[in-house]
Amino acid sequence: MVQRTVLTGARVVLPSGVVENGRVTVEGTRITATDPADGRGTGEGPDTVLDLSGCWIVPGFVDIHVHGGGGASFSAGTAEEALTVIRTHRAHGTTTLLASTVTGDLDDLARQASALSELAEEGELAGVHFEGPFISPHRCGAHQPSLLRSPDPADVRKLVDAARGTARMMTLAPELPGGLESVRLLADSGVIAAVGHTDSGYDATREAVEAGATVATHLFNAMPPLLHREPGPVAALLEDERVTIELINDGTHLHPAVLQLAFGRAGADRVAFITDAMGAAGMSDGRYPLGPMEVEVKDGVARISDGPTAGSIAGSTLTLDHAFRRAVTVDGLSVGEAVRALSATPAKLLGLDGRVGSLEPGKDADLVVLGPDFHLRGVMRRGVWVVDPEVN
Repeated sequence: MVQRTVLTGARVVLPSGVVENGRVTVEGTRITATDPADGRGTGEGPDTVLDLSGCWIVPGFVDIHVHGGGGASFSAGTAEEALTVIRTHRAHGTTTLLASTVTGDLDDLARQASALSELAEEGELAGVHFEGPFISPHRCGAHQPSLLRSPDPADVRKLVDAARGTARMMTLAPELPGGLESVRLLADSGVIAAVGHTDSGYDATREAVEAGATVATHLFNAMPPLLHREPGPVAALLEDERVTIELINDGTHLHPAVLQLAFGRAGADRVAFITDAMGAAGMSDGRYPLGPMEVEVKDGVARISDGPTAGSIAGSTLTLDHAFRRAVTVDGLSVGEAVRALSATPAKLLGLDGRVGSLEPGKDADLVVLGPDFHLRGVMRRGVWVVDPEVN
């Protein structure tokens, strides 16, 4: 007998709009109804009815760029640390995520990818995102400069193969030798080619998009600025409708006016809010590893603590529930726009929109319950409460 759970009374955010006093019915791992008009589903078991009056119900968040959290890092290359990261972000509403690596030795990255692929095969991860080592030394940010290299297609192929079919995205600088060839290789292999940590100009970036690049890795950060005579990669990536724009909405990486400028140009259907979170996400200030480097977190801002890139911002301590709340309370986005940027758009980018990213019958029962003030109250993943709104 399949247990049926009925969530009632909340504002339910559907692709068609917000339903006041809505209802979501969950049977097993799937959503079977999102409104009384859809019926009560097919289960014959007794209902568990939960009154969520005053709350919002939104789809589970989808993060395509995460390095760590809970004091752990995907770069450790162990299932134990990876699961700590996953559980930390799930507790903040991220029910689907990519594991992002950090620049390292090629063989080490291949080993990390192999270990992470097992968790992807088990359904714990949506796949692997390689950020580095094929990035510009002039825009390396929190990546170890001595480990950077040009994107030789053979090296790119080595990492993709190491992930055993779970490589979903790779960030590279297309202006480097082998860059465009590698973009084409990735596109032909079904792996998203992302432009980031790049010193590319406007024309070279457009060439990369023509070659198959479809994502802008944390737009504005780790790339030349937008100038009136040298529009650079920012303009090229913003103007092309084929490109999905990553934005880190933590109030540190982007000024609100810049975020609104980008969002206004690209729109919710082309923006994916990400965390770019490192190990300190969900933790207190202190020192944390980020790949082979060490990061110091002070007042919630992570920076490289020593070496040639000391002082550089090193990812974030952001979680997507905070990014959602900031989007609607600071940035002036509608709840529907925030839902698209945190759920629907990244799910579509990954080709997972048939299962996640929106509240619709037949999709995975991945959802987030937010209070009237948009603070997180509950998280459900595949029909199981990760954070129980009756307890929280």
